[in-house]
Parts: sequence; C-alpha cells; structure tokens
Amino acid sequence: MTENVIKRRALRIEQNPNIPLYLFALEAQEVDLVADVARISRDEAGKLFGYQRPEKKQHVKQILEYLDGEDVLFPNGLILALPTTVRFKGSRGPNPSDGLATIGTLEIPLPESRDAPRPALIVDGQQRSRALALTRRSTLPITVAGFVAEDLDIQRDQFLRVNTVSPLPSNLVSELLPEVNTQLPTRLSARKLPAILVNALNQDSDSPFKGLVKQASTTPDKKSDTVVKDNSLITAITESLSPSGVLFSYKNLANGTTDTASIRKILVVYWTAVKDTFPEAWGLPPAKSRLMHGVGIRSLGRLMDRVMERVLFDADIDSPDISDRVMAELALIEPHCHWTKGRWPEINTPWNELQNTPRHISILSNFLIRVYRDSRMGAS
Repeated sequence: MTENVIKRRALRIEQNPNIPLYLFALEAQEVDLVADVARISRDEAGKLFGYQRPEKKQHVKQILEYLDGEDVLFPNGLILALPTTVRFKGSRGPNPSDGLATIGTLEIPLPESRDAPRPALIVDGQQRSRALALTRRSTLPITVAGFVAEDLDIQRDQFLRVNTVSPLPSNLVSELLPEVNTQLPTRLSARKLPAILVNALNQDSDSPFKGLVKQASTTPDKKSDTVVKDNSLITAITESLSPSGVLFSYKNLANGTTDTASIRKILVVYWTAVKDTFPEAWGLPPAKSRLMHGVGIRSLGRLMDRVMERVLFDADIDSPDISDRVMAELALIEPHCHWTKGRWPEINTPWNELQNTPRHISILSNFLIRVYRDSRMGAS
C-alpha cells in the first residue's frame, strides 16, 4: 500500500464488457479505508439515497468474536461497488488470460483524509465490514469481489439480488424497488408498482398518507409520526391490482402498460374520503386507532374494491363531485365502525383486540363489505 493508492494482485473476470468485475484481497484494516456503507435515507425533498439497512450490533459482535478467536478461516467475502477511477493493468507474459479471467494489478485510489468519502461502497457484507474494522487481526486477508459501477441503479439492483437467500426486511425492499430501473426477477417485479404507489402516497402533498407511512428510511425523530406500516398499504394495493380488484382494469395486459396516474387518483380520492369519514381515528398510532392498524388498512382496502367499483360505474375519476360520491358510500358503514372504542357489532370483538392476522382481516373485511352491501340494498 502506498500513500494514496492500494495496489493488489487481481483477476479481471470476463463477464460483462460494460461492467468490469474484479476478484482480489484486502487486509481487514484496509476495508474501512476503501469502502463506505450507503445507508438508506431521504433528503428534505424526499429523494432516496443509499440502500443499506441499519447496523445490527449483535451480529457484528458475533462476527468479531469469531475473528478474534483461534484458527480463523473467513471465506465470506465482500461485494464492493468500485469507482471508475480504479485502474487495472494486465500482467505481462504469454498467457495473462485463459478466456475467463485475466490476471493483473488493480489500483484503488484512497481519499486524501479519513474524513473524506471512501471511493467504494459496500453492496454486500456491511456487518462483516464493521467487524473487520474492529478486529485485532488487522492484516487478515479478506476476499473481495468488486464491480465498477457508480450508478446507484446498478448498485441497488445487485444489492437486492445478492440478498435473496437471507431475505432483506420487506420495508427495505419495498422502498428500494421504485428506484431500480433494471429488469427484476418476477417476484420482485410484481412488488414494484405497489411500492411506487405507496412511496407516492407517503410523499405527495395531496395524499392523506403524507408523512404517515413508516419506511426503512424513516429517521428516529420521525418514527412517532409514522403510524402506518408500508407493508400493510402495499399488500392492500397488491390485492386490488389482482383480477378481482378495482385497480386491475387499469393494467393493459396486451402491451404491458399501466395507467399509474389513474390508479394513484383512485387511491388518493378513496383514502381521503376515509380520512374525512373517520377524522377522530385518522393519524393516531395503531394502539389508539385500529383504522391505522394493519387490520384496518387491509380491510378498508378490500372495501375499496366494492366502493370504487360502484362509484366509477356512474362517474369518472376526474369528476368534480367524485369525493362527495365516495363519502356518500362510506357514510353507509360509518355508524357501524368502532376504530377507537367500543365493540364491533356482530363479530362481538372489542375494538383493540382486532389484530393484523389473516383471520381478523377476513372477519373485519367481510363484516364491512356485508354492512355496505346490505345498507346499499336498503337505501335503494
């Protein structure tokens, strides 16, 4: 290691001509010099930065205890996103490459000071990297796979892919998906549109959910304000995008396009009407209001399919009286709801004993739909 650069023998893997991939080794103490952790966060304008979850101190402690123990073997490598300023020089000689890999020397520039940003970002192995920075075995060689990509889209895509065996927290995946523009596996691709919609509901000024949705990037000082779990909303929207849901008709299966703008309008109109119908229960923590609880969000999401199907049969989503129409439909169930006190009739359950379980979601949603249907029949 020289003053401003780390030089390491490396293999350049001939995998993708547009994204160089290198295999090399760093000393444990050098990992902290080379790589930063891109923590997930948002700026004041709501733009998403980074992709890594918070540090797990207990996990780091366990790794450190092993590293500081006897007979250490640490084949668990790191994956780094390297800057375009790295340089690779192939070795001289008759056979530096076998067609799969080329041997040579990789040069990684170092920051001018400890306070300056590191040149690389950790895509996989942040808990290991923290333990490596603390271990007494500071010169332990660590295997590294590094790909050259400063584009956050590519980094996030790789981050999601390498964490499929040990699943990432669902809220972290949900918040990252809208930022990934590369082709995703089918399982993740199906979650992208609902995640985009929930992100918009949490960010847009006309949304009743603005600032209320708890996401992976939610800072500790804002957690008391975020009372709705993003996964509850995502699941409710996902169900409505299924063939039996009101949002399904806005997906064009023939050409693979989706009228996202209309879907967003439907969600904003419906949930604003919910907020205005139950103002005393809106925005409270789930322990004080089952409306903001997973069981409330999921059940009202299922009711949305019935209500909005009825409303949109007679009016366009851009009709000037669309909000009044939805409010009129919700008024049919309002007297029967007990989000903050009392007992739910017929299902004979105290308001605060409803839980976010498949059984309770099914019981409450069936009750709301039945009351809505019977009240409509009685009103007609």
